[in-house]
Amino acid sequence: MRNVLVIGGTRYFGKRLVALLLAAGDRVTVLNRGSSAPPPGADILVADRNDEASLEAALGDRTFDVVIDQVLYTPVQAAIARRVFAHRTSRYVMTSTVEVYEYEDSPTPVPESAIDPRTVAVDLELPWSDPEFLDAHYGEGKRQAEAVFAASPDFPYAAVRVAHVLGGADDFTGRVTHYADRLRTGEPIAVPPRNHPATYINVDEIAAFLFWTAGEDFTGPVNAASHTPLTTHDIVTALSPTTPPTYRTIEVGETSPFSFARSYAMDTTRATGLGFTFSDTGDWLARALAESTN
Repeated sequence: MRNVLVIGGTRYFGKRLVALLLAAGDRVTVLNRGSSAPPPGADILVADRNDEASLEAALGDRTFDVVIDQVLYTPVQAAIARRVFAHRTSRYVMTSTVEVYEYEDSPTPVPESAIDPRTVAVDLELPWSDPEFLDAHYGEGKRQAEAVFAASPDFPYAAVRVAHVLGGADDFTGRVTHYADRLRTGEPIAVPPRNHPATYINVDEIAAFLFWTAGEDFTGPVNAASHTPLTTHDIVTALSPTTPPTYRTIEVGETSPFSFARSYAMDTTRATGLGFTFSDTGDWLARALAESTN
């Protein structure tokens, strides 16, 4: 039985991850600010992960075999975590994002080496505590958070770069609903002049991949995505096969949530070589979209 700490873990694929850990017989502790209860069977610690003293006090002398951090968004949070958990865990798994590649534009899927966190500059003085700044710099915050761990790791760490997640009745993002609403009303869907495919993963599959990663010993970044990227049109037609969509091209400005003006697919060769087999998006797309709109 492992002793596992999950920071976050009370919604979407985080709660699925906790359920998998509990089903495997692990002792699971969930740490959050107390706003959400953990799944039944998990212990709870209440602390503000942005407050180092609060985090230290909540943890006390506890140690863990592995920490899985679901809500790490900034280099400041990573620096706090590195200090606090330096002697409290032998493995740290950070949930990162495909958005770390936001400046990449490649006709082929992007490997982890495209963004080496050891070469990413870290600026702890940026206004990371400002929600508007953080929202506008989501990919940069994740990139710099990875860089903090990579620069001087106090424990073995892995950064799981997660594709766009689809599926689940508890999908809180509203992205699938955006398309469903427009199909229902006949409102055009906004796309860029050249709409590139993007990389996706099912909500249950990313929970399974994080669970698997917690039990492995590899380190550094790893891409997590189902095979076969999808375009906006793929998603819309799967969402409502009998309703022909209409599109509005946007040269400048905000397009629909799953529309991209550059290549946005991830190469999963590393994960496959390490022993994890990803599904194909066609295996679950229709079911995932139905779950998110029911």
